[in-house]
Amino acid sequence: MNKIVEENVKEQGIHIHVVPSKKFKTINIVAKFRAPLSRDTITMRALLPYLLRQGTKSYPSEQALQLKLDELYGAVLRIDGAKKGDHHIMSVRLEIANQNYISDESSIITEALTLLKEVIYEPNTTDDSFDPVIFKREKETLQQKMNAVIDDKMAYANRRMIDEMCAGEAYATHVHGYEEDLAKLDAATMYKYYQSLVVEDRLDIYVLGDFDEQLMKEELTSRFPKREHAGKITTKPENWTKRDEPQVIIDKQDIQQAKLHLGYRTNSTYQDDDYHALQVFNGIFGGFPSSKLFINVREKNSLAYYAASRIESLKGLLIVFSGIAAADYEQAKEIIELQMTAMKNGEFTEAEVTETKDLLINQLLETLDNPQGIIELLYQQVLANKVMTPDDFIAGIKQVTTESVRNIANKIEADTVYLLTSEGDGTDE
Repeated sequence: MNKIVEENVKEQGIHIHVVPSKKFKTINIVAKFRAPLSRDTITMRALLPYLLRQGTKSYPSEQALQLKLDELYGAVLRIDGAKKGDHHIMSVRLEIANQNYISDESSIITEALTLLKEVIYEPNTTDDSFDPVIFKREKETLQQKMNAVIDDKMAYANRRMIDEMCAGEAYATHVHGYEEDLAKLDAATMYKYYQSLVVEDRLDIYVLGDFDEQLMKEELTSRFPKREHAGKITTKPENWTKRDEPQVIIDKQDIQQAKLHLGYRTNSTYQDDDYHALQVFNGIFGGFPSSKLFINVREKNSLAYYAASRIESLKGLLIVFSGIAAADYEQAKEIIELQMTAMKNGEFTEAEVTETKDLLINQLLETLDNPQGIIELLYQQVLANKVMTPDDFIAGIKQVTTESVRNIANKIEADTVYLLTSEGDGTDE
């Protein structure tokens, strides 16, 4: 029904994923570099996308690079970093027009792959160093991003809660890096780390669109350098401390709206058989506007400006986040916890389960309408080391019962309550 054809080959140390599709008028090429999360490297990994966007040997400025993209019929280049479970992934994304829709244009794929290779392997550097002027400017850009997280109190509260909940675990690593580490970085050190990253990280390249599959594989293997030293990524499940009672962390700042975040251990991840039940659980609990959190905390009791939950499927975390008036902390916390108790007691209807299953399936179908969504869906399987096709996911969701939702609810353990509130609100430290 929703079949995605994906051919996987490993050539020259590169994992190539060819995904033929006539559904889109563009071709999407994504190179993903992956390494374990580490405080020692995260700030450099956070900074690198900013530097790579600033030009290449042939196009030595952001403006020159953009002009080349414009020449390629408005090709779009994006480079970003993300935290997925205990991994950090740097993604270099290039979206180009399909040459089948352009008359007298047969070389756009070749030119695009040449440009992608140059962006990754031939940045604008001199004397084994990034350009000092550009380096200084992009350090300031990353610093501004760090400051923006501090100013975004919802993002800040979520980060602080993860700091406390996952203390000592790789997942607590800040995806944008650390201000004190950024201050110590210089252009030469950064270049040296960049050289190791492009050689040692696991590299997966996805190409999705309408093209000659064999020719595409040949183009990739002929253009990208051999990676003889690329290491095999292994991350072992980390031990975490089970708490008899959730820890309570209260921070105070000069803010208008308090942020109440609750962290739970789900004891289930993407790899597990009850993962589909966990998805349905989250949908009923806090994943959709029809959820218990939204209706009971926000609408019925008017205790939150927003209230929702999400799961981290590779790490096994459930995060509840809400914005409340500081004076409503105890009552809001109690009502959120009551919704979890209700789920554990099976206080939800067959109709709620059916509605949530439909919402989850529709959400997946929307993802399949977006080429980047498809690539992320496929890459999730690589990270989890488990194949789950869209039809597998849909079949798994359809098989979820009220009993399996209640069972997964009773595996979930409260870990951390985090409150970011205003000074002088009377809450105990």
